Amino acid sequence: MRAEPICIDDAGDPRIAGYRAIRERDLVGREKRFVAEGKVVLNVLFSARRFEAESALILDRRLDGMADTLALAQPDMPVYVASQDVMDAIAGFHIHRGVLALGLRRGDEDADALLAGLPDDALVVALSGISNHDNVGAIFRNAAAFEADAVLLDAACCDPLYRKAIRVSVGAALKVPFAVPGDEEALFAALARNGIAQIALSPSGADDIAAIARQGRTALWLGTEGEGLAKATMARMRTVRIPMSPGFDSLNVATAGAIALQRLWRPR
Repeated sequence: MRAEPICIDDAGDPRIAGYRAIRERDLVGREKRFVAEGKVVLNVLFSARRFEAESALILDRRLDGMADTLALAQPDMPVYVASQDVMDAIAGFHIHRGVLALGLRRGDEDADALLAGLPDDALVVALSGISNHDNVGAIFRNAAAFEADAVLLDAACCDPLYRKAIRVSVGAALKVPFAVPGDEEALFAALARNGIAQIALSPSGADDIAAIARQGRTALWLGTEGEGLAKATMARMRTVRIPMSPGFDSLNVATAGAIALQRLWRPR
């Protein structure tokens, strides 16, 4: 049975220290924790159980409407409740959603172990140099929508557990397994070692994505906007493009990734 919510009336209360100055600590880290924000995201955090939820901080007037969501969490997880003024003082800005949770990061995932455990028809998304949190969050959302089994990121990508990336992903970053094997070369090598066919998406790709027949375990590479994937990397794999008007040369990387993933998707 869940314990009664704990009322917080002082922004300096040490029990909610992990929620203080959220925006500033997004940039410097919060000791192996991350902040999840919004009811839909908390639903994923509590139900997927990929990450442990340490606590929740809920606006007092939102508490009744959060009963079903909080019921998904471990019964011993503390639930803190605060007024709007106190919650804003804790966060350092106006929290209009009024729904937060602290999650605990896992240890670094071993890419080879992750890939080795994937099914024979696995679909993997490989990201290189994508440093925009909106794009990373949207790509994770697309990966979940089209049942990708994992996301691999190189070290130049931004953190999928950054608060904004989690929010844009609608919680998918808390559900889809991911690993960061190192730089772009290490990412390529990990996929090759595990017998995964690699396809690079680029406006200059040789083949139309619509003509690709996915066979066996496949990884779709997406690169940073502007520079895209390194030519040396693309030279080692099949390249595909999304045909579009000759008057325009490219799509947002997350949008392009969604189109390509839908083409490669096999409903399970």
